[in-house]
Amino acid sequence: MPAPTRLHLQRLRQLWRSAGWPSQDFIEVELLAVGWVERLQEADGRERLRVTDAGVAAIAASLQKNRAMRDAHETLVERVAIEMQRAGRIAWRGLTLRAGLPGGDEGGGGKTLWVNAMPDVYSIRHSTVEDYLEPAIHEVKVSRADLLGELRRPAKSAAYRALCGQCWFVLKAGIAEPEEIPPEYGVLIGHEGHLELARPAPKRAHKPDFATWMALARATPMPPPEDPQSQLA
Repeated sequence: MPAPTRLHLQRLRQLWRSAGWPSQDFIEVELLAVGWVERLQEADGRERLRVTDAGVAAIAASLQKNRAMRDAHETLVERVAIEMQRAGRIAWRGLTLRAGLPGGDEGGGGKTLWVNAMPDVYSIRHSTVEDYLEPAIHEVKVSRADLLGELRRPAKSAAYRALCGQCWFVLKAGIAEPEEIPPEYGVLIGHEGHLELARPAPKRAHKPDFATWMALARATPMPPPEDPQSQLA
């Protein structure tokens, strides 16, 4: 039995949650041919679709795969945040920040395009001097498909760069080569037990704007890692 595509799984989930009224398109033809759905005849003569046991198994397998991917992603995000803390930085996870990008004509003279960005890790240096904060964003990718999708959305990448002075991609080992990442980003490779510096991020002078400061004030930074020595007291 072939592996279901993203469109197949999306339709299977829709049919599982709905009454199963057919759309009669080619996606359903393929689902019927493989045996992931079956046709049922209603008493009034209408036809509907029902997900078969094989279809349920396909949905369950995709959920397990997605859960494993999320776990791998969160593990690598946490490792990056801890490394930022060890480097003397304050780190946040799960922030929603708003970036203003030049819009309109090619010269950027049009209206500002506002883009919401949710960086995996946002960090600043532990300093009271604004010029020394050096805001940084680390975006973590554990699948090649997710990485390529990100690189195809230039507005999202531009929003990251507009919010910090250095921007990084953290790649799970094996999903891409550093040369595939645009030169505006630094590259870290996430191995099983360590992070490898593949390319440093270009640094630019940057100060967080008022909206970013408000987002940081409303959020809670990651607590510092426990000091093993404190448990010996």
